[in-house]
Amino acid sequence: MNILVLHSPAWVPEFRIESTAISIALGAMVAAVHHIGSTSIPRIYAKPIVDILVEVDAIESVDTKNSEMVKIGYEPMGEYGIAKRRYFRKINSQGTRTHHVHVFNVNSEHVYRHLAFRDYLIAHPLKAQEYSVLKQALANKHKNDWDLYVAGKDPFIKITEQIAIEWYRRRA
Repeated sequence: MNILVLHSPAWVPEFRIESTAISIALGAMVAAVHHIGSTSIPRIYAKPIVDILVEVDAIESVDTKNSEMVKIGYEPMGEYGIAKRRYFRKINSQGTRTHHVHVFNVNSEHVYRHLAFRDYLIAHPLKAQEYSVLKQALANKHKNDWDLYVAGKDPFIKITEQIAIEWYRRRA
């Protein structure tokens, strides 16, 4: 079911706690940890799943830490549809997904696009609200179909991502 909730101030400390645990689990390979996704953007509706992006120096080395990630509650999913990514998800005792971890090499195009999209929406609250309204409409329309919800967001994300990347480059 596609349930969206208004932004929660609890997501920031939740991210900090998880990022510390992940940094310990993955060890010295971690170059940076970022809060991404809708839970990182104030005042918009989001699925209550905290998305975390981890930058590492060598993506293949992450596979040697799967057992450490399992110990802190994460299920290793491999690349999970995106080449040169390692994806983990955390599900609580009620069976609800609570966290996603996306691991990429430092300076990956995926790191850049995620950070650009996040920062652009934070800096442009009207665009963030447009995204929030779209997500709410899609969640209502596709209550029981995750794939249609995601597909419905895709055009907005792709267009906004390109604008965000250009904006991000100009800021650098």
